Amino acid sequence: MTGLLDGMRVLDVSMWRPMPHATQILCDLGAEVLKVERPGGDPMRLYPEIFAGVARGKRSIELDLKSHAGFERALELVAECDVFCESFRPGVAERLGLGSAQLRVTRPELIYCSISGYGQTGPWRDMPGHDLNFEALGGAIAPREGESPVMPSLPVADLEAGTMAAVLICAAWSNKIATGEGETIDVAMADVVAWWVGPRTHVKVAGTDSKQPGSPGYGIFETADGGWITLAPLNEQHLWTAICEALGLDGLALLSFAERLQQIDSIRDAFATAIGELSSAAALDRLSRAGAPVAPALTPEQAAMHPQLVDRGVFTKVGDVTVPTLPSILSEHKRESVGRVPEVGGHEGFALDT
Repeated sequence: MTGLLDGMRVLDVSMWRPMPHATQILCDLGAEVLKVERPGGDPMRLYPEIFAGVARGKRSIELDLKSHAGFERALELVAECDVFCESFRPGVAERLGLGSAQLRVTRPELIYCSISGYGQTGPWRDMPGHDLNFEALGGAIAPREGESPVMPSLPVADLEAGTMAAVLICAAWSNKIATGEGETIDVAMADVVAWWVGPRTHVKVAGTDSKQPGSPGYGIFETADGGWITLAPLNEQHLWTAICEALGLDGLALLSFAERLQQIDSIRDAFATAIGELSSAAALDRLSRAGAPVAPALTPEQAAMHPQLVDRGVFTKVGDVTVPTLPSILSEHKRESVGRVPEVGGHEGFALDT
């Protein structure tokens, strides 16, 4: 038996979860996936069960892409692959010499796919963050009236962004087989969440609960004016330090991740107190200028008007109704999201071209 994607060769230089989830889907469908891991390996290996779910059946090599030898080896591999996948912060791939424009100069037929938090364009493109921030900006954790936001029980931004990337890679692969053309695919996790939620508040998002995860300081915090912001530090020391310095909590800034784990409750209390003394605008300004992983917890209506999602074209008008559009930007082919809503039976007699 052969897979649907037999013959597809994928070079994946990403780590953590979203893009590895995408390339795992491709791998499960028969693609040959070569996983490039930084020296020491993908940090997701610290979570063995999750890593097994996004690395099974793949091949792995270890390369230092910042070294000359590692870069040259990466270029050799690019020459042999059909699809190149990365999930660096915007601009990092270009600094490494592995950006889409750089690789597709010599290989215009390459399918190049990026996943990032807020996308390669827009005023928030350089903001750091993790799943919680992207769900917040996309409107997924907005509270019902009189209630507090709740922590999501699934990393839906991570997982659905990976799924969307896999779908778009398959679409680009199909077109490449027919025309020989390549594609650059830009998927933003916040876009995908906003696409799921839509621009209107209807019902509470399913699959959420109020439990806080185990990463210290990772959570939802109320501001002095009744707004809500999200912070999403994991074990990255630079993001932790940025949060502490922005909030005037210098005494916590130098704590190691192991030390933080011993003080989860007191850390949350300290964050809540500091943020509770600031307005939403002041908290977001102070934390974002410090380079912290912060995002406002928006309602779907607010998300539809946020400059980042507006710039990315996440929503479009169909008649008098605002609806989500395909949450990605393609370099060669326009998103086909605008058109009339079909009438029931309005295409009787329609046939596919033969």
